[in-house]
Amino acid sequence: MAQAETLRLATYHGDFSRKGPGLFYKELLNKPPVMDALTALSPDVLLLTDIDFDAGNAALGALADRLGGYPHLFSQRPNRGTPTGVDLDGDGRLGGPRDAQGFGYYSGQGGMALMSRYPLRLTQDHTGLLWRDLPGNLMPENDPARDIQRLSTTAHWAITVDLPTGPLTLLTLSATTPVFDGPEDRNGRRNHDELILLQRMMDEADQPLVVMGHFNLDPVIGEGRHDAVQTIMNDPRLHDPLPNLPTVHWDSVGALRVSYVLPDAGLDVRGAGRSEPIENLGPHRVIWVDLALP
Repeated sequence: MAQAETLRLATYHGDFSRKGPGLFYKELLNKPPVMDALTALSPDVLLLTDIDFDAGNAALGALADRLGGYPHLFSQRPNRGTPTGVDLDGDGRLGGPRDAQGFGYYSGQGGMALMSRYPLRLTQDHTGLLWRDLPGNLMPENDPARDIQRLSTTAHWAITVDLPTGPLTLLTLSATTPVFDGPEDRNGRRNHDELILLQRMMDEADQPLVVMGHFNLDPVIGEGRHDAVQTIMNDPRLHDPLPNLPTVHWDSVGALRVSYVLPDAGLDVRGAGRSEPIENLGPHRVIWVDLALP
């Protein structure tokens, strides 16, 4: 009997973003970070949820080379840093980082990207969906950007990985923080609806699938509308291989689970875990899951 091959999927909210375009790429060339822990994990598919976008994938390609080389890369311009033309933060000025479709000092800051040993195809893209157009949304009726605000802080992609054994769909996102707003709870409402959109994408996606990315919300602890993440965690179509395992530790609120890899309940999970924080790349941990493919 042929042995099953194992596919390692990982997501990481590492700090691969800087406050100016091209700065991270320049840093990679001049003083690349030490990423031995990430290289040792050797994921077959790695989703990064805080990496600056550039049209030629120069930074992503250089980073992939530092990790041993990945033949297949995917990235698109995120909503972060894209101007809305509206004074969203009420400071009397336009063009600030909080006035963008997603918080960002310039278009493309802090986007998402995938690197893979297998071919990647974009099969759904809800990044341009207006928040108001999500059925049952929690967008405030008097929101100053009601006619222009996109729901995705970064992006919502369905990516098909063409494996030798058949296709696997990855549903990916990097959501807004549910804090740093006022009593209107705009960020909390938006975070909630970004997760609800993810669940709607599950209804449209081909199976088998894996939900992965940065929810920016713990199921129980901290601020935020926890019912959204609990709805996903309790969905019978998914399996949670790392229950109650924190992925970051903040001095102000303690240990939280904010990054996730949630495989289809029908997939055979052979292992799962998290790394230690990687020095100089922030407090978040790499989250990984091994799947057995027949």
